[in-house]
Amino acid sequence: MDFVSIRVITDDVARLTGFYEQATGLRARWATEEFAEIRSATATLAIAGTRTVPLFAPGSSRPADNHSVILEFLVEDVDRVYENLSGQGTGFVTEPRTMPWGNRSLLLRDPDGNLVNFFAPVTPEAAARLAR
Repeated sequence: MDFVSIRVITDDVARLTGFYEQATGLRARWATEEFAEIRSATATLAIAGTRTVPLFAPGSSRPADNHSVILEFLVEDVDRVYENLSGQGTGFVTEPRTMPWGNRSLLLRDPDGNLVNFFAPVTPEAAARLAR
């Protein structure tokens, strides 16, 4: 089994997709105005509008209501991501800092309030944990 995608439900697909395009530097692929994907080499972030929810199960998902999941992105330079998003009204939770397990991390909230962590290993032990 491979974990390949996570889908975020939102009331504003264009706004949320634009945020993730700016934050990741990746361009979204749009299937419809209600569904976009941002693909990296290892996973896909799917962003879907609330009108797609009934296609799966009516009422099964609510936008901007996440309190248990953190979306995480491995990046080359956490401080550069911070600089790129500063001044954009980004809801930073923490500024870049090095965590006890050896990752430099930046925690913020996306426009829908979902927690997002941009991180990079800065110790040999942290890098070894990420090696595939």
